[in-house]
Order: sequence, then C-alpha cells, then structure tokens
Amino acid sequence: MQAALASLPLLVVLLAMAVLHWRAALAGAAGLAVALAVVWGGMGLEGRLLAGVALEAASSTATILWIILPALAIYELQSRVGALDRLRAALARISDDRAVQALLIAWFFGLFMEGAAGFGTPVALAAPLLVGLGFAPVRAVALALLGHAGGVSFGAVGTPALAQVALLDLSARALAGWTMALHLVPLPLLALAVMRLASEGPLSRRQVGLALLAAGCFALPALALAWLAGPELPSLGGALIGGALFALMVRRKGAGGGWHLADLMPYLLILCLVLLTRLIASVQAWLSGLWWGWDWGAFSGGIAPLYHPGTLLVLGLVASSLLTGRVAVLGPAVAAAIRRLAPVALALLVMLMLARLMVQGGLIEQAAAGAAAAGSLWPLLAPAVGALGTFVSGSATASNILFTEFQAATARALDLPLVMMAAAQGVGAAIGNAIAPHNIIAGTATVGLSGQEGAVLRRTLAPVLGYAALCGLILLLLV
Repeated sequence: MQAALASLPLLVVLLAMAVLHWRAALAGAAGLAVALAVVWGGMGLEGRLLAGVALEAASSTATILWIILPALAIYELQSRVGALDRLRAALARISDDRAVQALLIAWFFGLFMEGAAGFGTPVALAAPLLVGLGFAPVRAVALALLGHAGGVSFGAVGTPALAQVALLDLSARALAGWTMALHLVPLPLLALAVMRLASEGPLSRRQVGLALLAAGCFALPALALAWLAGPELPSLGGALIGGALFALMVRRKGAGGGWHLADLMPYLLILCLVLLTRLIASVQAWLSGLWWGWDWGAFSGGIAPLYHPGTLLVLGLVASSLLTGRVAVLGPAVAAAIRRLAPVALALLVMLMLARLMVQGGLIEQAAAGAAAAGSLWPLLAPAVGALGTFVSGSATASNILFTEFQAATARALDLPLVMMAAAQGVGAAIGNAIAPHNIIAGTATVGLSGQEGAVLRRTLAPVLGYAALCGLILLLLV
C-alpha cells in the first residue's frame, strides 16, 4: 500500500501526459501537487523541506539550461546561414542508392544532430529531406525517429546522461561507458530496422551488410569516446567519425563535394575542446578545480563553471562565429534560442521539483521497496521504465530526471550495480524517443501530415519494444 501511494505522483504524470495529452509542465505540476499531499499526509510538510527542494531544483535546472541554451544557439546560427541545408545536401550527393541515402541522413545525420543539439532537431531536419528524396511522409518520419534514437542517451552534448550524473554523483565516464556498452548489441538491429523501412522488399545481403557497417561505424568510436571522455561526445563524435568512414566506403565514383569547413567549424571546435578538457589530466584538474556551490544541511548543489559542457559549447559557438565571419548572426541566433528556452525551463523546473521532493520526502525509497518485489527479474524491466518515461514526456532528460533516483533506490534495495542500472535507465530513455507522441506529432508536422501519428507509431513501436527487451535481457545476464 505504501509503495502504491508513493508511486501515485508518477502515475498522475504518466496519465496526464499519455491519456490527457497535457504539456510536461502542467503534468509535472499535477504530479507535484499529489506528491505534496502524500508527503504531507505521511510525514508532514516543513518550510525547510520545501525551500530545500526548490533550491535544489532551481540549481539543477540552471546547470542543465546552461547546456541547452548554447546547443540551441548553435542550431539557430547554423540554420540561419544555410549550413544545415548544405550539410544535408552534401550527404545526399554521396550515393544515388536510396537505402544508402536513408542511412546517411536518418542514421548518421540524425545521430550527429542529436549529439549536437537534441531536443527534436534531428527529426525536424531529417524527415523533410527524406521526403525530398522520394520517401513517403509517414515512412520518412518513422525513419528519422528510429535513426537518431540510439544516440539520444548522449544527445545535446550529453545532457540526459549529465542529468543522471548530477542526480547520483556517479563517475561520468563509467556511466557513459556502460550506457554505450548496453547499446552495442541492439544498435545493429536498429540499423537493420532503418534499412528495412527504407527498402521496398526483403533485405538483400548487400543491404544487411550496409546496415551492419553503419551500426559499427557509429558504435565503435562512440564506445571509445564514452569510456575516454564521458557523456558529452559519444553521439556527436561517433556520428562525425563513423559518418565520414561510412561515406568513404560507399561514396559513388565522381560524387560531387559540397562540404564547407565553415559549416563544420562549431562541431569540430566543440569536439576538440571536449577532448582537450577530458583527456589531459592537468587541464581537467585545473578547470574542474573551480567550484561554485552551496550547501544547506541535507540540500546542496553547484557547478564547475570552467569544466561544464555548456561553457565549452559557448566557446565553440563564439570562436566559430569569429573564425567564419558570422558574428552578425550570433545575436539573432542567441535571441531565438532564448525564446525557445522558456517552455523547456519551466518543464525542467517543475519535473525537478517533483523528483527532488520524492527523494527528500522518502517517496522514491518507498516506491523502490515495492518494485524490489520483482527481485532478480528487475534488470529485465529497468530499460522499459526509461522508455516509458520518455514515451509520456517526449524527453530522455525528463525521463532520467523522473526515474533515475527510482532506479537507483531499487538497485540499492536489490543489491544491484548502481551504475549499470542507471545506464539501463539511460538506454531505455533514449530508445523511447522513437515512440513518444510529442516527437511523432512534431515530426509529422514538419512534413505536412495530419492525423497520421498512429501510422508512424505502428512502424516504430516493434523496434523500440525489441530494443528495450534485448537491453533488459543483456543486463539481466550481466548482473
């Protein structure tokens, strides 16, 4: 009974978003109201508890927004100068094989944009281009959704994973490494699903080989970057390195160029800055040594401003604007990013307040005690919890904020490895992007579809369920 009552705020959020189609901020507010009532009835509400929860939520929101703002500004700047159009066109010229084009755009370009910007940009950019190449709109949206989903764990320069690191104080490299390791086996199956969706009939041996090659070209550098540098680079760097390798292998003879160094400059600079600050021990120690933090009894928060990935994004944005002569576009791009930030900030703040209240009020521990009844089978279900969170919120970051503490408490109750269970949450949250109604609606809007969301979901649901189940089975065998 206690576990069911403790889980009630999360159930309210799920129903509000999945059934009533409320926005994340409103659904989070409803869940927060229920959590306040449950905590009040169980242990009483104190002003110190509410103030501490609010401070922790505001602190965490600010650190996450410092990543999102420059990531969105880079996207806005690149869009305004036509860089994204040129990059997409250059990818399309590499091969006249539609299946190869689907992998280049839905897979590599989608993964690259997910790593660089996240927050719906891969689908918004890739789906219209796929339609332009001749794919039916429903199929184009489904391709874009499935193609980028494997990289969402490290989307927007690692935002979903960094939220987990902040919540649990885990090793960033260990969490990134295990998350990417859990992705390794299902990723080829996802690439095969993309190839099958892009093809009219059964897959040929060549098409199977191309799909497996695309999966390997992304997965291997992404895995290395995850263990070496942490959560910021696996999707961005893996797609950049893997896409270049794949393009060289499949490039048709006489294919035109179209690549502009200026268009790649922001991403190359960010790649170099992240590697410099994560791989050189002396630089890492010096930058992370500056800490702005606060502590108020059981409540705390803070940021390492020079080491924070948001700062590296700002440096990459400003430096690339100076080097490419695009300073005049910088102001409007930042202004547009700030306008897009307001609803994201509100949703993050509300969801974080709910998460912190459930932690500080003991509700997560009670819910985890109930979940522990699954016993040794819980690892099989853990990725599905992450996917469920993204399904109702439309955001892997929101799913991780909602359920990471729950996964951690369940892991402690069952004596399971904490970092691996957090990784399972991150993997499930990532793949759930391909079935989230919010993402499907946004994707169909970019290609002028109306009322076809169910048709898209029917194409993405089976691969997502299979991915989550396979990850759960792998985790169960490992732990």
